[in-house]
Amino acid sequence: MTKQTNRWKWLAVHAALCVSIVAVVRAADQPQWGQRFSRNMVSDEKNLPDTFDPKTGQNIKWSAALGASTHSTPVVARGKVLIGTNNEDPRDPRNQGDRGVLMCFDEKDGKFCWQFAAPKITTSVYWDWPKAGTCSTATVEGDHVYIVSNRGEVMCLDLNGMTNGNDGPFQKEGWHMVPSGQPPLKPGATDADILWLFDMVQDCGVRQHDSAHASILQHERFLYVNTSNGVDDTHKVITAPDAPSLIVIDKPTGLLVARDDEHIGPGIFHCTWSSPALGEVNGRPLVFFAGGNGVVYAFDTLKDAGSDVAKLKKVWWFDCDPAAPKQNIHDYLRNREQSPVNIYGMPVFHDGRLYVAGGGDMWWGKRQAWLKCIDATRTGDITRSGALWSYPLRNHTSSTPAVRDGLVFIADCGKTIHCVDAATGRPCWTHETKGDIWASPLVADGKLYIGTRRGEFVILSATREKKLLATIDMGSPMSASPVAANGVLYVATMNCLFAVQKTPAPAR
Repeated sequence: MTKQTNRWKWLAVHAALCVSIVAVVRAADQPQWGQRFSRNMVSDEKNLPDTFDPKTGQNIKWSAALGASTHSTPVVARGKVLIGTNNEDPRDPRNQGDRGVLMCFDEKDGKFCWQFAAPKITTSVYWDWPKAGTCSTATVEGDHVYIVSNRGEVMCLDLNGMTNGNDGPFQKEGWHMVPSGQPPLKPGATDADILWLFDMVQDCGVRQHDSAHASILQHERFLYVNTSNGVDDTHKVITAPDAPSLIVIDKPTGLLVARDDEHIGPGIFHCTWSSPALGEVNGRPLVFFAGGNGVVYAFDTLKDAGSDVAKLKKVWWFDCDPAAPKQNIHDYLRNREQSPVNIYGMPVFHDGRLYVAGGGDMWWGKRQAWLKCIDATRTGDITRSGALWSYPLRNHTSSTPAVRDGLVFIADCGKTIHCVDAATGRPCWTHETKGDIWASPLVADGKLYIGTRRGEFVILSATREKKLLATIDMGSPMSASPVAANGVLYVATMNCLFAVQKTPAPAR
């Protein structure tokens, strides 16, 4: 049997599994960033701790060393914990130097299982920022891990790594582990098993900026992926204006089957940061996507894969700042008073409404941001008709909202956590922190959890009345958002992942 025949045999089996099997995960797993599909940053976990202490070990189940820069949020599925980081503390002495790394740990005890490590893009530092590592967050379905590498590759990995052999049609893992021109390494039991790979830079003409940063949305047999298309090194030119911002990949084959047709590229002020969400509106599933041009779109989901690359059908669109500059937008670079807008966090769907936070670009734009509530049930241009309320934030924001019990929680780079009434947009309370906040808040077990860039982890009551439960010194900045799964809270600093669990009180 030829290698090509083997490839198609594997794809046929894989296709049948993807179509016929709904994701087999335990009810309390957290296999994707945010609540499944809707992206809501909430969890139904109970009995989570009010406090913990990394120094004394109070309520610490286990901890695992990461690299020195971690911007990816952990996910938990089928007994494994996965998180992106860099290679400052190499797990494999053969993998030296700056790389993007995805690490996999055992959920029970934090034991290292395997890793995916890829060399950096060397075109320029603005393609793949030095020591940023793997910034994307994994999505797990069954035994398949979907991730966007630091090199802009959409990949399907085996959740078990190489422990069960080198599966799938992709057999060049050894070459993928080394910079171009170097001899391949021999994959071992602690290396990743790549099942298939789709290169967005090569096959879509994407010009990623700073890093690839995506959390893949999976729905039925398709993957919806933010491409991270952005500006060039000067920050003044979009070199890939025709490249898509949102693409759809066929899970069984890893092939491109659809893309947006909205010509978002010329309107991107900095980069395409936000990943898509999904919600059902009047029985109709829609994909919600915040473009790098400050416009939120709703698309029909893809029903099947044709022979040609399809164009996603737009249902509605909402301009988050219609008064912002729309022409010669890069003339407003470094303008902190007037500029186009950008959206970093994901849109969140809840009860027919879409909640999205955005504003001036963190590095290059105006110091203005807001949390907006959109009526997701409308069609067409809903910039005016779909605007339900707008709440001003203190500064730039990169957070994804958490919506629960009639409240919306959001954080910003003005060192502030906000609690807002979900129906009206009126403020309930704010809480000041010592550091800027890049992470998103997690609401679980009646509590709000979030970390800051100053290294403080804050726990508040997720109620209309503010109550501070704990402020914990983690000893390292935090970009990752906290995650709860199977009775455990996961908190990642720049260099360490903590599994936090209530320790039973000693018997009297």
